Amino acid sequence: MKAEETVEIDLFGKTSIADAMIITSGRSQRHVGSIADKVIQEFKSRGFGAPRVEGMPACDWVLIDAGDILVHIFRPEVRHFYNLEKMWGADRPADQTAHRLAN
Repeated sequence: MKAEETVEIDLFGKTSIADAMIITSGRSQRHVGSIADKVIQEFKSRGFGAPRVEGMPACDWVLIDAGDILVHIFRPEVRHFYNLEKMWGADRPADQTAHRLAN
């Protein structure tokens, strides 16, 4: 589906909401919706059942909650505004503290 700037963030041990978060972008609302449709179909076809989905009517930000995996699909300017990579990424202060304590 040619999603852009896809990143995976390992959440295992950081939160109980999921084990992994995937963040990606589509070029337009239509592209975001198409990517989301494909991801939902793949979850279903691989036997994961029907994930919970939010944001499909507007397609600025679609959240697909498949239990252990969260998939966020954004239009680029919406992704930049919310900046989930910074919020959940490895540069979080708690992660830096844990890294320093481990070394």
